[in-house]
Amino acid sequence: MNVQQWQHICKVVNDAQRAAMHCSIATVDQDLQPSICPIGTLFLRDNQSGFFFDRYAESFKENLPHNNKACIQAINSSRMFWLKSLLKGQFSDYPGVRLYVEIGDLRPANPDELHQVSRRIHSLQWTKGSQLIWSDFSHVRDFSVQAFKWVQYPQMTPFA
Repeated sequence: MNVQQWQHICKVVNDAQRAAMHCSIATVDQDLQPSICPIGTLFLRDNQSGFFFDRYAESFKENLPHNNKACIQAINSSRMFWLKSLLKGQFSDYPGVRLYVEIGDLRPANPDELHQVSRRIHSLQWTKGSQLIWSDFSHVRDFSVQAFKWVQYPQMTPFA
């Protein structure tokens, strides 16, 4: 993929995370059974890679040693995005994207990554739930994007 495509992917993923507060990551176990996990702490870099904080996903610990390939899906679930699109009969942008990735080993997060997650959860850090689930992030997994596929509805996507 070229730089322009990657920038567009980053925009769609950011819009999706802003609306839904998470992406979904699908992996498969050693019996090739799929498992999907929501991840709210996924970040993309400029070089067609990214990272996410891995704190709760038991399936990653079980599945990734057997197969490090995964699919990350980000869908813009904003009601305004969908209402405008349905009223116009046309999307202003793709409603989502699937990223086909290879996921790396668990490693300690660096200060910049800790700062990024702190900025993302800042507006909710005062809540009890935030303190319970987002206060102990320390390890991340890197991933590299191998391919992508837009989520689209051909009748409503003029640029498809």
